[in-house]
Amino acid sequence: MNGIGDSPPRPDGFAKVSGAARYVDDVTLPGMWHGATVRSPYPHARVRSVRFDPAAAPEGTVCVTAADLPGPNGVQLLDDGWPILADGHVLHVAEPVALVAAPTRLAARQALAAVQVEYEPLTPVLTLEEAASLPPLYELRLESGDVDAALAGAEHVIEGTWSTGHQEHIYIECQGMIATFEDGALTVLGSMQCPYYVHRALVHAFGLPEDKVRVRASVVGGGFGGKEDFPSAIAIHAALLARACGRPVKMVYDRHEDIVGTSKRHPAVIRHRTGVSADGRLLALDAEILMDGGAYKTLSPVVLSRALLHAFGPYRWPSVRLQGKVLRTHTAPNSAFRGFGAPQVQFAVERQMDLVGRALGLDPFEIRARNVVEPGDRLPTGQVLDETTSARLCLEEAERRTGFRARWRELEASREREGTKRGIGLSLYFHGAGFTGNGERKMKSPVTARLREDGRIEVLTAMTDMGQGCAAVFPQIARAAGGLGEDDVIFAEPDTGDVPDSGPTVASRTTMIVGSLIARTVAELRDQIAGEGLSVSEGWIVGPAGRVEPFRDAARRHFETAGPVEITHRHEPPEWQTFDESTYQGAAYPTYAWGADVVEVEVDPDTLAARPIAATAVCEVGRAIHPTLCKGQIEGGTLQALGWALLEEVKLQDGRYLNDRLATYIIPTVKDSPQIDVHLLERAWEGGPFGAKGVGALPMDGGAPAVAQAVENATGIPVAEIPATPEKLLRALS
Repeated sequence: MNGIGDSPPRPDGFAKVSGAARYVDDVTLPGMWHGATVRSPYPHARVRSVRFDPAAAPEGTVCVTAADLPGPNGVQLLDDGWPILADGHVLHVAEPVALVAAPTRLAARQALAAVQVEYEPLTPVLTLEEAASLPPLYELRLESGDVDAALAGAEHVIEGTWSTGHQEHIYIECQGMIATFEDGALTVLGSMQCPYYVHRALVHAFGLPEDKVRVRASVVGGGFGGKEDFPSAIAIHAALLARACGRPVKMVYDRHEDIVGTSKRHPAVIRHRTGVSADGRLLALDAEILMDGGAYKTLSPVVLSRALLHAFGPYRWPSVRLQGKVLRTHTAPNSAFRGFGAPQVQFAVERQMDLVGRALGLDPFEIRARNVVEPGDRLPTGQVLDETTSARLCLEEAERRTGFRARWRELEASREREGTKRGIGLSLYFHGAGFTGNGERKMKSPVTARLREDGRIEVLTAMTDMGQGCAAVFPQIARAAGGLGEDDVIFAEPDTGDVPDSGPTVASRTTMIVGSLIARTVAELRDQIAGEGLSVSEGWIVGPAGRVEPFRDAARRHFETAGPVEITHRHEPPEWQTFDESTYQGAAYPTYAWGADVVEVEVDPDTLAARPIAATAVCEVGRAIHPTLCKGQIEGGTLQALGWALLEEVKLQDGRYLNDRLATYIIPTVKDSPQIDVHLLERAWEGGPFGAKGVGALPMDGGAPAVAQAVENATGIPVAEIPATPEKLLRALS
C-alpha cells in the first residue's frame, strides 16, 4: 500500500480547531504600529487635494499619499494599471486615497479623520448597459466552422439571454498583512494564495532588488481567489507605512472594509443564439459574453479567457462563434473567484440547453445525452479530447443515482397542484485543469527536494494551504513516490526567501502540476540515497533478501559524505500541448475534470423563496489522492454555487454596496445547506501524480444551473438571472 486513496488526518487540523494556529492578526511584533486606509466615498470623482493635519491626529501618526510613493503608482499584476493609491481621480467607491499609521488600531482609525480630501464628483458609469458604448477593458474572440451557414440551415434557431450577479468571497479570515523595513530590506507576512505575486508587486513598487524583499505566507483562513491578487495591494500599503514610520505595521481589514474594498466575482450577461436540427442535434453556437470588470483590469483578461474556453460547455458544436468583452464600470475591480469565469458561462450554456430541450420537447437529460462530448471528439478550439473524457459517464451516473428523468417528469406533471412546489434540476459541466494556454509553459514551476542533516527529505514549494488541504495531500504524494515513512519527509513554509517560485495556488493546478513535480523530485533523491539495486518501502531500504536498514539511517550517512543534496525539477507541458493565443486554437488545458449535478428544491408558493433540499454531485477528477478532502472540496464548492444561485445578491446604489456586512450579505448557513451526496468517478490521467486531475474549481460550475432548472421545474418560471431571489422570480412571473 502506498497511501494514495487513503484519507489520513490533516497535519494542520488540530492547530486550527484548537485555536493554536497563528493567523496574521494573531501575530504581534515588537514596536508594531497599525495602519488604516482613507477611502473614496464617490464612485467617480476628481481629487482636488489631499491634506493631512498632524494636530488633529494621535501623536506620531504618519500619512502616505500618492505623492509619497517611491516608485510607479501601480500594483504589478498582468500590468501595473491598478493604482496603489488614487492620484488625481477615483474610479470606485472605497478606492484607497491615503494611508495612515499610528501606535494602536484605535488610534489609526481615529487618524483617518485628520486626512481631508477635496473631491469634485463626476458622472459614474455603473451598469453594463451604460458601459457598452465605452472602450472595453479587454476583449477576445473565438470562432470555428461557418456559424452563419449553420444557423441559416438549422431547423430551429433559439435565442436566450442569461445574467449572473456579483459574488463576495466571504473567506473566514479577512485580508491582512504585516510589513517590516529593516536595514534596507522589506519583509512581509500575511494571508495570501500567491507569495511570489506579492513579491513581484513589492519589488516593482519599491524598486528594491529581489533579494531585499521577502514574503512569507501565514496560516490562511480561506481564499477562493480573493487572496490571489488583492494581497499585493494591501502588502504594498502596509510596506509604505512601515517605510514611513520606521516600525513594523499591521493592516487587517474588518469584514465591512473587506467587502467594500476588495474584489468580487464578475457579473455577466451572456446572449446565445443556438442552431439545432429537428432531432435535437446542436449545429451552431453564436454567443456574446459581457463581463463587468469594475474600475481596473486586474485579472479580468484571464478570467475572460477561461470564460471563452468554457462557454460551449461539454457539448459537440460543429460551428462556434464567441465574442467576449470585459467592460469598465465605476465599481470596485472584479477579479479572481473560484471557477474564474467558467461558472458564469456554464450557467448560460446549461440554461440554453434547457431552453432548447423545452422547444423540442426533450427532457433535460435527453437533450444533453444527444450532444455530450465523448473521448476523441474535437472541441471548438481544435483540441481532441483524451480517453479520460467522462461527461457521459457523469451524466449517466447522476441519472442512475437520482432517478432524475422520472422525477423531473413527475414534478412537471404535478406543478399545478396546490401547496409547496418541488422541482428537480440537472446540470453537466467541465473544467480545464491548470493554467490556460501557455501559462504553465511560461511558469515552469520549479519544485525542490533537499536532504537534511537528520536524514529527512525537505520539499520546497510556494504553495499555500488555504483550507483546500495541500498540507495533507503533498506529504501523501511525497511518501508514496519515495516509499517513505511518515517522519521521513517534511515541507518548508511558503517563504520567498527559501522556496522556489512554483507558481500560484490557483487554477486547480496545485495537486496536478506541483504534486507531479513533488513525486519526481522525491523519487530521484530517494534513488540517490538508496543506491543501485535497492528500493525503498514504508521507510525501509529493501534489497533482494528483504529489509536492509531504515531509510533515515542511510540518508544521514549520505548527508555526511555528500552534504545537503538538492534536486529541482521544473514543469514542462507535453510537446503536443500547444495553444495559439491569437486564434484561440489548440490545447487550452492538458486535461479536463467533469461533473454532473442534480439538485432538488422546495419553493414556497406564496413567497417564491426557494430552498435546496437535496443535491447529488458526480465528479470525475482523475484519481482522488485523499478522498475525504476531495469530497469536501466538492461539497464546499457545490454549496458555494447554491448560495450564488439563490441567496448571495450584492446590492448597489450609486456605486455603493448596500449589503456590506454579514448581517445583510446572506450566505448559506447549515440550515440552508441540503444533504450533498458526492460520488467520485476515478479515471486516472497519466499526466497527474498517481492519475490525479484538478478539483478545486470544478464544483462551482454546476450548482447554479441545476438550481435554476429545478426552480423552473417547480414553478414554470423561466429563471434567466441569478441569484433567483423571490423578487426576481416575481418579476419573471409577471
